[in-house]
Amino acid sequence: MLAAPLVLVIAIIVVALIFDFTNGFHDSANSISTVVSTKVLSPRNAVAFAVFFNFIAAFGFGVAVASTISKIVELNYVQTEVIPYIVLGALIGAISWNLITWFFGLPTSSSHALIGGLTGAGISAAGFAAIKWSMVGQVALFMVLSPLIGLACGFMFMAAILNLTRKANKPIAESYFKRLQLCSAAAYSFSHGTNDAQKTMGIIVPLLFSIGYFGAAADPNHLPVPIWVILIAHTAIALGTLSGGWRIVKTMGY
Repeated sequence: MLAAPLVLVIAIIVVALIFDFTNGFHDSANSISTVVSTKVLSPRNAVAFAVFFNFIAAFGFGVAVASTISKIVELNYVQTEVIPYIVLGALIGAISWNLITWFFGLPTSSSHALIGGLTGAGISAAGFAAIKWSMVGQVALFMVLSPLIGLACGFMFMAAILNLTRKANKPIAESYFKRLQLCSAAAYSFSHGTNDAQKTMGIIVPLLFSIGYFGAAADPNHLPVPIWVILIAHTAIALGTLSGGWRIVKTMGY
């Protein structure tokens, strides 16, 4: 198979980083809205706080999510030179959705937009056989389960907190809760960076495969993620978070 043009692949990697950037400013509201609304941190400090934890997530929990994204399209079923166009189509679709929903202040999922874009582009390029439907099925399942799990956990935590603090001195309890919000905001920003930056890694890895970066004997089902890809992906999402996301913060009622 012919390798994809290097210039084209570099250009698409830049587009992938733009997607990562839009992901950062689209989702930054989720990280900072609570600590801003309760005046635990100023907006400027809250954003800097989120940026820091977004970036250090690069040194967190591996690249399992990136591996899943890179396997949405079965690389064995498509011609190598077509891979960059599949990725480009997916990115344009996901970036467009991010910008549209950001403009209207809608807190939607950048991750699901990217996975939908990959699935649609893959089907268009090589038919339904080009998609690893077991991976898509896992994503679709947790689209339903994640809000339900969040609802159940939120209910249980709130019930436990109300019971534990019902006799507490209100000013003292509030001072502790404000400090604990820093922990929860840090954990959220860290998990956001760990999870969402990997979407971009999972997009870049097939591009590198298409130019023979991993060698002729590379197994498309077990491609490593180079350290430089990890670092640029986390840098892009951190810069996106730094840009704010105030439309969505305001829509969420803060």
